[in-house]
Amino acid sequence: MAASLLRRFLPSFSLLIAVAALGGCASLAPSADRDAETTPQAVAFAPSASDRSSLRETAGSLRRTALTGRVMRVDTIDDIRLGPKEVILTFDDGPAGQNTRRILDALDAKGIKATFFMVGEMARNNPALARNVIARGHTVGSHTHRHPNLAAMSHADAVAEIARGERALREAGIPDLPFFRFPYLADTPALRGHLAARGIVVVDVDIDSKDYFRISPVRVATRTMRDLRRRGSGIILFHDLHARTASMLPTFLNMLEREGYKVVALQPARGNPALVASAR
Repeated sequence: MAASLLRRFLPSFSLLIAVAALGGCASLAPSADRDAETTPQAVAFAPSASDRSSLRETAGSLRRTALTGRVMRVDTIDDIRLGPKEVILTFDDGPAGQNTRRILDALDAKGIKATFFMVGEMARNNPALARNVIARGHTVGSHTHRHPNLAAMSHADAVAEIARGERALREAGIPDLPFFRFPYLADTPALRGHLAARGIVVVDVDIDSKDYFRISPVRVATRTMRDLRRRGSGIILFHDLHARTASMLPTFLNMLEREGYKVVALQPARGNPALVASAR
């Protein structure tokens, strides 16, 4: 399955660049240190009434901890303003089977919320898991349909790719939520203008965890924490595609808590219809 994902993500690039595409979003430079990890098989989307009830109970019963921060309601990109010792956790490229589930459990254990920027094909192939992210109270944004470099495409083709990603999320049962992240963080002024005109907020990155490199989970956590200390706050980029990210997350969250950080939950200013539904 990993090979088919590589072909779909970047059919016009070499295999080495395609591996980098699955590995991370922040750089186009190829590197032998990057890796691609096999994505688990798709989960059939057939949640029962008891499944939905269980998910609602999970979303409504999370405890607050010392790490639980405020809710930031966002209408435009200018609304994203963090104070000292505040972070927003974001996860790109999923949903990805057991890795995503482990990340959700780690977030639940700390009573915190994150934003997941989902690739349309991944969400369509894992619709139950995509909806589980919403049911647990997290926010979802689009990350295109096949994760191409939009800046290397014509404007018309890039706009069509964005629309395909949004459509795939809807097909997976994810409501329209006004957040987007560019694959590889590769944008253009025209595409930013197009998204802004539609009321879609582009969420950028302050701290890249570089969890797509072949490094240990401990190194991911310590390097990300080092960069965060230098900035004092920021939007952190992780990828739920990788097992190392799921493994390091509990340690990283403990580090945040010990050093007095708060995790801010990002939500649309006009309300998150999925969260309202999950609370019923």
